[in-house]
Amino acid sequence: MDPLWIEAFRYHRWANLHLLDVCAGLSPDQLDLTAPGTYGTVAGTWLHLLAAEQRYLRRFGGSEPQLKEKDGFPGIAVLKEQAARTGDELIESAARITPDDVVESKYDNQPVRLHLGVVMIQALHHGNDHRTHICTILGHHQIPYGDMDVWAYGDTIGAIVPITSKS
Repeated sequence: MDPLWIEAFRYHRWANLHLLDVCAGLSPDQLDLTAPGTYGTVAGTWLHLLAAEQRYLRRFGGSEPQLKEKDGFPGIAVLKEQAARTGDELIESAARITPDDVVESKYDNQPVRLHLGVVMIQALHHGNDHRTHICTILGHHQIPYGDMDVWAYGDTIGAIVPITSKS
């Protein structure tokens, strides 16, 4: 895929790890918080987001998912470890998968030929969507979560460089 897809997944990994760092400081009661219009609790949303990423990776030829929602919340430390690993694997997948690569899979319990470009876009969208849910929950409960937009990412990685005048 295009190098911009690789950069998009680098941002995705960075944003997941940033927000997981924030959530590592939350109490068990705070991890159980929710807000109207969101997926569920902070803990449940994280588990859903990262378990889904592992299912996407399986479609890309990866291993069986280690996270399963039915197993319950394993804790932020485990999720952070899994997010780093799946983030790396998504970056690697973005480098090798083309939009026309196809895999046979199931969708709505029906066998389908699934273009992997759609799965790549879904992985990005799904992560953004559910990180937004977590930020909504935190904001609703006046819990700060810092700057995690793409500009903050660019600043963090040194992609925004001040120009100094030559006087």
